[in-house]
Amino acid sequence: MCGIAGLVSPSLPIDSLKATATAMAQAIEHRGPDAMGVWVEQEQKLAFSHRRLSIQDLSESGAQPMHSHSKRYTIAFNGEIYNFLEIKKPLIDAGFEFRGHSDTEVLLCAIEHWGLEQTIAKAKGMFAIALWDSQTKVLTLIRDRIGEKPLYYGVINGSFVFGSELKAIFAHTPAKALTLNKVAIASFLRHGYISAPNSVFVEVKKLSPGCRIDINLAKQSDWSIANLTPQPYWTVAQSANQPYLYTEQNQSEAISALDEKINKVINEQSIADVPLGAFLSGGIDSTVVSAVLQANTSTAIDTFTIGFEEKSFNEAEFAKEIAKHLGTKHHEHYVNQQDILELVNILPRVYDEPFADASQLPTILVNRFARSELTVCLSGDGGDELFAGYNRYVFTEAVLKKAAALPAVFKSILKALITSVAPGKWDKLYQALNSIAKRKGGAEFGNKLYKMVSLADAKSKAAAYEYLMSYWQQPEQVLKAFNGELAMQSPLSLEDDFINAAMAWDQQWYLPGDNLTKTDRASMAASLELRAPLLDIELIDFAWTVSPELKVRDGKSKWLLREVLYKYVPKELIERPKMGFSVPISQWIRTDLSAWVDELLDKEFIEKQGIFNYAPIQHALLEHRSGSYDHGKKLWTLLMFQAWFKTNIIDG
Repeated sequence: MCGIAGLVSPSLPIDSLKATATAMAQAIEHRGPDAMGVWVEQEQKLAFSHRRLSIQDLSESGAQPMHSHSKRYTIAFNGEIYNFLEIKKPLIDAGFEFRGHSDTEVLLCAIEHWGLEQTIAKAKGMFAIALWDSQTKVLTLIRDRIGEKPLYYGVINGSFVFGSELKAIFAHTPAKALTLNKVAIASFLRHGYISAPNSVFVEVKKLSPGCRIDINLAKQSDWSIANLTPQPYWTVAQSANQPYLYTEQNQSEAISALDEKINKVINEQSIADVPLGAFLSGGIDSTVVSAVLQANTSTAIDTFTIGFEEKSFNEAEFAKEIAKHLGTKHHEHYVNQQDILELVNILPRVYDEPFADASQLPTILVNRFARSELTVCLSGDGGDELFAGYNRYVFTEAVLKKAAALPAVFKSILKALITSVAPGKWDKLYQALNSIAKRKGGAEFGNKLYKMVSLADAKSKAAAYEYLMSYWQQPEQVLKAFNGELAMQSPLSLEDDFINAAMAWDQQWYLPGDNLTKTDRASMAASLELRAPLLDIELIDFAWTVSPELKVRDGKSKWLLREVLYKYVPKELIERPKMGFSVPISQWIRTDLSAWVDELLDKEFIEKQGIFNYAPIQHALLEHRSGSYDHGKKLWTLLMFQAWFKTNIIDG
């Protein structure tokens, strides 16, 4: 894993160009602490810089930026091409002689032999690439299909800049000198992340997953960001629109095929010249990955779990039992509330763009813990989005079906009855009834009731899912002078096939914008390479050939993936309610983080800042602290923006 950066700056002297490229690389040293390389093309005033985390070919022959054998191409590459050995064989047959055994060199030789388009079509992996063609004078940026590796680019003061993180661009131009993007901020308030192609700044864009951008430096005259148009080479829709090959009629074939593909992918992704292990949370996805990796390894693999003292969201005991069954060398590290709270102040540096998925906190911890033992880890990311693992898929469809069957008058009465009582009071009532019945539960009951009412009230399935995926449903209430449109369409129609379309929406927006952003920044902050076998393009394509009834059955998610897992792990070690990787952020906002909250949501600070309306923020905070409503996620988005603003704009 690595970090890349670079710029084209016609007005800069060569020495200044090289110094700037060097500074951009140094800003992302954590992505590649092993080595740094800088290359300058003097005629076009183009510079590439690269930070190296050595994984494949630890020798100098794997160093970057790297030139092709003919010297026509120069590349700065962040990521891994997992099937590089498969690609390499026909290149050897064609007469290519390799200097080393890195996937970067294979990539360059493939581009020389087949061209960029065919090479990317053949390549399976995670990547962000900057490629210079000295013959055509074209600079190309390209990002992997699903968005595992990030890539920012922009036009600032006549220079074209790019980098793996905004930190690299800040080394060219400080954040406080850039223009905040109101549309991006509104998107962040709604979803808790900023989806591509937007970034938090007007002058900077994110290259969308599955896209490339080509810039002819010999012809480029207008360096306006509006004139740089990325083109897709792959879309979620083209994968999702495949016909079903696996249904209930041949479900045993589906189980065998998925098992075979997971084994193939994990074997490909296990190639490394450094120690490799796996995260094991105890959930289905990480257990599948760990189980298959162990089954294909002659010695005990290293598995890693973070445990929490708060039992309500601690899965470490389950992970330990699974590790014992698999025979892994298991590492667990228990953290307390204070360990997590101490991370709050570093979040704006780790995530150098506003980001508000609170599971970012334990994610940072587990990546740090794993890095203390090794350099590469496999994760279970992607299982939910490919095999219908989120409870919201089944829950939403069930609510919408029941709501459609109810007369409008009855729905209105039910809505009035439920919303006449605050969610916090519904929680207390439910907890009291459970106490009488000697059952546990009751947390979030009121919120679930309110959520059901809102879903039932939605004008369409698309509107219902957009609501479900939103924190501030109406960002214009809190964001000053914003009246823009924020609709994020699914590649499939939510009205026709809800569960499939919801998965497609998540693969297009939520997965790259939230989950993969979270894991990339957390792992790279620890200089750990994180690989997600379940997001291999073979598995993505395969998952879309599986009919929904093999993904959700009898109200249970991930049926097909579970069936594969039961080949490796007894059912009793797996079957339990989904917990997720969360922290009690709502509670902490009321208690341990209270002083920090008051500082960031201070009326004078907000009014001087001039971005938000204070009244709705104050209202949400008062309701939350009283316990009548849980606005934890809403407030966390604001707190993450304010912390980011203070760190990057005010303090710089």
